[in-house]
Amino acid sequence: MRLYVVTIQATLAAMLIGLSLLGPTEALAQATDPGLRHAAADNGPALPLAGLTPDESNFFQDGLARFSNIKVVVSPTGDNSGLGPRYNSNQCSSCHLQPFVGGSSPVVNPLMAVARTGGATNSIPWFIVSNGPVREARFVASNGVPDGGVHDLFVVTGRSDAGSCNIAQPNFGPAGNGLTGQGGNSNIVYRIPTPVLGAGLIEAIPDSAILASAHANATAKRRAGVWGHPNAHQGGAINRSANDGTITRFGWKAQNKSLLLFSGEAYNVEMGISNLLFPQERDETPACQGDNLTPNDTSTFASGAATGVLSDMEAFADFMRMLGPPMPAPPTPSSQHGSTLFTSVGCALCHTPTLTTGAAIASGNESAPSAALSNQQVKLFSDLLVHHMGAGLADGITQGAAGPDEFRTAPLWGVGQRIFFLHDGRTTNLIQAIRLHVGQGSEANQVVQKFVELGLQDQQDLINFLRSL
Repeated sequence: MRLYVVTIQATLAAMLIGLSLLGPTEALAQATDPGLRHAAADNGPALPLAGLTPDESNFFQDGLARFSNIKVVVSPTGDNSGLGPRYNSNQCSSCHLQPFVGGSSPVVNPLMAVARTGGATNSIPWFIVSNGPVREARFVASNGVPDGGVHDLFVVTGRSDAGSCNIAQPNFGPAGNGLTGQGGNSNIVYRIPTPVLGAGLIEAIPDSAILASAHANATAKRRAGVWGHPNAHQGGAINRSANDGTITRFGWKAQNKSLLLFSGEAYNVEMGISNLLFPQERDETPACQGDNLTPNDTSTFASGAATGVLSDMEAFADFMRMLGPPMPAPPTPSSQHGSTLFTSVGCALCHTPTLTTGAAIASGNESAPSAALSNQQVKLFSDLLVHHMGAGLADGITQGAAGPDEFRTAPLWGVGQRIFFLHDGRTTNLIQAIRLHVGQGSEANQVVQKFVELGLQDQQDLINFLRSL
């Protein structure tokens, strides 16, 4: 047994050394990433789940409109939920726009324009470039102590509607490679937007389904070096809520439990708008508060319309909950063969093809389940667990039970229409993204090795399958 373990370790070490000596795509040069899919049916617009009731559809449309609304510091309509004083963007959909509203980072980075909108005097951080991804910045440490929090890119200083607010941007230097985000300030790590397409289906998956998936194929997972302990809270493969012990599932480290939490946190962190879940301002500089009440975003009791009662945060969550999933391209002989290889090499050990939602999921009606969300097959290609991805991808940030090198298995549905890959958007090449799964301590090492050992056409078929999703 000891000889077997030593042999495996030596094989992995040789693979790591071999891959590390090659350039970004040379190690897997046999196959070619065909790039972004451009089928006519891939251009949107954002569509709701099939089978919504008229009421659900109305709330979806209201949420979509608010998700697309551009925020200013002082609204001409008297809306209290104004931008800032620190923010990453001024619109939810600016970051979630590829291939349409609800997706991920678009081909042209909107933050280049957002930085100076309204007369703002912001400098554009070095890792924000026109052909690169939208990125938020987290500091690993501040003043010598662990940090991990988001430090917003921009401030309202200089805007015509910002009054006497005069605060400074963080210092993000020194600079590195703006497109990849690599190099430069080693204290800064990045996250790109996660798509929210089909997010309501993900929210509706019961913990029991996730746990059953975690236990499935235990022998194959153990042999491949893929592990997980359903009851683990520290260093395990499941990220659990510290509040109620259930499985969290949204965000790069599965750090958020629900779409409402995901929505409330993003509204406060990305646009600086406090709300019922996060009621305090992130920057309480008095001159930057103006006449705004806190929290900025609340329910509007005075309105007679049902949707008007909802806060923006709740409307965003409704939109995401009822947003349809990505649609795959029609299968071809190549992609069908690639699907079989996806399972045989071990990709599906983490990227679970299908999970099922609960039998009776409520959405806007406490007396009857939502037909659109209940008993649905969710073809997300993720186990929704967090796994060790090795030193090369480690960002040094711990969130909940997800440690410095642990990330949620990214759902692969929609990957054919995605431009930027990995948590920090360092590559647009799907083959390079696979190669970067290799690293000291990564659970993907043996699976990537099996992919490398495939023949040329088999590798290409597997890549074609991924781009068909």
